[in-house]
Amino acid sequence: MRALLLICLGLLSACQSLAPIPAWQSPKGRDDPQLGQIVESSTGVRLTPAQLVERLGGVDRVLVGEQHDNPDHHALELWLLQALASRRAQGSVLLEMLEPAQQANVDTVRQQVAEGTPPTDLPAALAWQKGWDWAGYSPLVRYVLAQPYPLLAANLDRSESMGIYRAAPSLNGSASTAPAVREPLLEQIRQSHCGLLPESQLPAMLAVQQQRDRRIAERLRDAPLPALLFTGAYHARRDLGVPLHLTDLGVRDASVLLLVEVGQQVAPGSADFIWYTAAQPEQDHCAELHR
Repeated sequence: MRALLLICLGLLSACQSLAPIPAWQSPKGRDDPQLGQIVESSTGVRLTPAQLVERLGGVDRVLVGEQHDNPDHHALELWLLQALASRRAQGSVLLEMLEPAQQANVDTVRQQVAEGTPPTDLPAALAWQKGWDWAGYSPLVRYVLAQPYPLLAANLDRSESMGIYRAAPSLNGSASTAPAVREPLLEQIRQSHCGLLPESQLPAMLAVQQQRDRRIAERLRDAPLPALLFTGAYHARRDLGVPLHLTDLGVRDASVLLLVEVGQQVAPGSADFIWYTAAQPEQDHCAELHR
């Protein structure tokens, strides 16, 4: 009996062990002492990857904010999804990179994968948008498509975005519409467009940004639990993005993990957890536009 108990405990321990953290791929910050640190924002305590998984494992909705062009962020997202799955059954995964018009494609591909007849050209079968680097997202998408839980589109369709740009609908809720939220978002839009966007267009661009956040929040609210969202860092931010819209929708059980390149500043109150990663080379996207 004792031997059987020891065997069972050994098997349980093996099942609960986590895979190693993926090797860093980005070239910058490899010698930075901040690299790899995971910080719990409320306490300033540094966590191990296993402690992070333990904390997130009991949360109904987890938002992970990434830098889209950082391969380390994609690798950590897949690691985190698999680590959480070793602790509890996953309910759903949502991607900002998928639009509602693609959902039928995603569902069809999931069925084909389950039947053992996956499409030979997966990005074409998914109608994957060229603006999202398929090489970066492919490992995560392929993994999720082979799981029993759904992969869900979280974004607006392009036609919806254009309609919002032309005539912005009202946005209900006090958390997401506060001046302390709108003004930083307007400044972020200015900077992301290199200061070249006419001021007259900023309100329409802000409306699209916030309606996208509202749609993501609605999809996350309605997704099978526990739900895990992968999106851009600004969308995930607790002080500016989707969490505020969740609050306006009456949803409170959500945690935010931001994947942040070493050397970047993190605004207070923007995340529950911060994971510092290696960094991509800096690119001045505005220099050529200003020439």
